[in-house]
Amino acid sequence: MDLRSHPSLKYWFSGRRVCVVGLGKSGVAAAKLLEKLGALVSVTEKRPRGQVASWIGELPSVVPVETGGHGFLSKDWDLIVTSPGVPGVLWRPFAERGVPVLGEMELGYRVLTLAGRWPVRTAAITGTNGKTTTTALLGEMAKAAGLTTVVAGNIGTPLCAVADKIHGDTTLILEVSSYQLETAEAFRAAAGAVLNVTPDHLARHGTLEAYARAKFRLFQNGGAAVLNAADAWDRRLAVSVPGNVYWFGLSPRKEPGVYRVGNRLVSTIPGAEGSWAPPARLAGDHNVENALAAAACARLLGVPSSAVAKALREFPGVEHRLEFVREVRGVRFVNDSKGTNVDSTVIALKAFPQGGVHLILGGEDKGAPYLPLIPLIKTRVKAVYVIGEAEPQIRRDLGKALSLVKAGTLEKALDQAFRAAVPGDTILLSPACASFDQFNNFEHRGRVFKELVKAL
Repeated sequence: MDLRSHPSLKYWFSGRRVCVVGLGKSGVAAAKLLEKLGALVSVTEKRPRGQVASWIGELPSVVPVETGGHGFLSKDWDLIVTSPGVPGVLWRPFAERGVPVLGEMELGYRVLTLAGRWPVRTAAITGTNGKTTTTALLGEMAKAAGLTTVVAGNIGTPLCAVADKIHGDTTLILEVSSYQLETAEAFRAAAGAVLNVTPDHLARHGTLEAYARAKFRLFQNGGAAVLNAADAWDRRLAVSVPGNVYWFGLSPRKEPGVYRVGNRLVSTIPGAEGSWAPPARLAGDHNVENALAAAACARLLGVPSSAVAKALREFPGVEHRLEFVREVRGVRFVNDSKGTNVDSTVIALKAFPQGGVHLILGGEDKGAPYLPLIPLIKTRVKAVYVIGEAEPQIRRDLGKALSLVKAGTLEKALDQAFRAAVPGDTILLSPACASFDQFNNFEHRGRVFKELVKAL
């Protein structure tokens, strides 16, 4: 049955006045799904119309769009749907007045649940770093088993955008962020993983503990939990998980889980055992951890051990995560635009033990200190080129210890770095910052970087 004709969805959405707060991928996907279900949808966006014209063009013509402010929020609404990046100060007053507030992911979950189409085999991956790689790898494991698989969420395709493609026998793999989990109420996955918790999004969540607890909302309604045995917050908050807990780690433990044992990845999960060679095309211990978590979730979903092994052999990695772009005059260019926090950039720099790195750093500041970068920059980086709004914060933390080149824009930083580089050097975009000061998202930033490199 088509979603728009389902009686339960008609009852809950047809004729309801809904305001979608925030454009972008999530806002457009939510608005289009709601309009299809018969809701009276309006959209409000703080950015000026010129900056969001492409998103507006994707909306049905019957959907009113307000830009340059949030005057629509002074009206009465039956439902508020918020995009992940929208701060709580805009939607919490509605929740306090009893108006339902749903995030885009929660909306997709409720639509599919009401329609009886929420899949039995669903896994959700969160954490500060490694989400995209783990999500994509898990999706490949499911596909290798011949399962009808949908990979969506924070990885780039909103759940609402693929709701029509999902049925009860679909294997659904979701990347979920702390922003999405902040508005999760009923959402439940059969298996979920918190890969790690390190300082990130502190400007939004306030404290590291609040950020960690937002991640652990993933398990508030049950489901198997896959946690990192080496992560302090995972160990601390494991007691809050209502369902079964399984662990992953680079060293074996007595608790059931998936661990590196010698040169093998070994599952000791009862009824979901297995042993595999490590990922063939992913470098670094951080990617071994990602593979351990993906294998644990795959086996908990019933993916055969042989399919896990096939994906580990063949998975090439993901775009914008330590992605080799090209080599020009002996200089290598690497796109790590997905490095949107300090810890992620630390991981990226550890991948270049030989040194000779020209690091492009900066963007929209996220509230975490840049000080942890100093030891790695001193030993592995020739020069740091700073871009974006975070320049004052980066200079405050790093300026006394390091020499920084103020570039301002990505194009200027790349030009300056290429002029200074010699054969054997690497120009690395790993910004340790969000992208929203100059780009639509980290994918946009990464694509611009690659286009500039290809034009050299």
